Amino acid sequence: MRRIAWGLLLLLAFAIPWEYSLDLGEPFGNIARIFGVALILVAIPAVLQAGRIRIPGPMQWLVLGFYLWFCCSYFWTIEPLATAEKIRSYFQEMMIVWLVWEFVESPEDLRSLMRAYLAGSCVLAALTLANFRSMEAVAADQIRFVATGQDANDVARFLDMGLPLAALLLHHERHWSWRLLALGYLPLGLTAVVLTASRGGFMAAMIALSGCGLLLIRTNRRTILAGALALSAIAAVLWTIVPRETFERLATIPSQFQGGDLNERLNIWIAGWHAFVRSPLIGTGAGTFVSAARMNPVDTAHNTIVSILVGGGLCALSLAFAIVVLAVRSALATRGPLLIALVTVLVLWSVASLVDTVEENRSTWLLLGVMAVAGRLAVDEPVQLEECFPAEGSHPPVILDTTLSPSPVN
Repeated sequence: MRRIAWGLLLLLAFAIPWEYSLDLGEPFGNIARIFGVALILVAIPAVLQAGRIRIPGPMQWLVLGFYLWFCCSYFWTIEPLATAEKIRSYFQEMMIVWLVWEFVESPEDLRSLMRAYLAGSCVLAALTLANFRSMEAVAADQIRFVATGQDANDVARFLDMGLPLAALLLHHERHWSWRLLALGYLPLGLTAVVLTASRGGFMAAMIALSGCGLLLIRTNRRTILAGALALSAIAAVLWTIVPRETFERLATIPSQFQGGDLNERLNIWIAGWHAFVRSPLIGTGAGTFVSAARMNPVDTAHNTIVSILVGGGLCALSLAFAIVVLAVRSALATRGPLLIALVTVLVLWSVASLVDTVEENRSTWLLLGVMAVAGRLAVDEPVQLEECFPAEGSHPPVILDTTLSPSPVN
């Protein structure tokens, strides 16, 4: 049962980046939800069969407390139906932190989970490129291109987070196929980010590329030179094939900062602040931002801190802050290239949280789970973690066996 649960966890990580592009409707939901429910149904008997459960760490308890607080908000919510729906969604998302903690046994398992997420990011990038070349996009004179069912800003964020993981895996893989996947994702993911015309996503991509440069220059300086030349070639190709209006939208980034409204986000944040001060300690209930801030039903908070403050008050924000602090501490417990990759992902996540409500995405909780496990392995298995992600640029021998299997249960 544990092997089945591990396989489902990999499938869940693979599906998370492109989950909204394959939605079967109620009662099934999107592909990640299906894999998540299946994983829960298998994980429970797997733990019972093993007769043990891994001792939870501080982050797991804080995530549980964060979820239970929003459950309690049902008793004072201003919109019970919205809160009940959000509680169900939060369970499906936050459980990932516990599942990753339980079933990732070794540094090799951690790397396999990163591979799965990167493979899913490749699917998302490919779907975005498919939309760019679709007849519908051409007929509609689109300037923003995104995978079906996805939000352009979310797509850009998911793609950005895959970039440092690709750079990390590129020179620390033993299997030629995984190296090829990581190498191919770097230009593919960057191209897809540009096609979304997400201004925040494009700025985050520059941060991601900086982290990638730090990772690659540590392993092979010739690689960074080749990467710089490849970026020039990619820029030339994009300038040729991407609509001018797409670049014109990206070029408005400075004016957005000078104008001060950040595409009307400032007005949304002000409305959220007024909603917060009406119930500062406990909030107005999970999922009630739109009602509490008196916004249009299709709006979101466009800021993670504002969203949490309105829904759960200062109590919820304190728990969320503690979770982030533990994630930072776990990342800093690692060394070498893994440290650079995890810190880059955390910076990207922090930037995204300023303009999006990232606490509502499975990718957030998957990456927090990865941080927690990396910190645990840095303490429990530092030598094996160093061997899996070596600090210096020696290339591991390439082998052809690409079979993924979980580590044996102790």
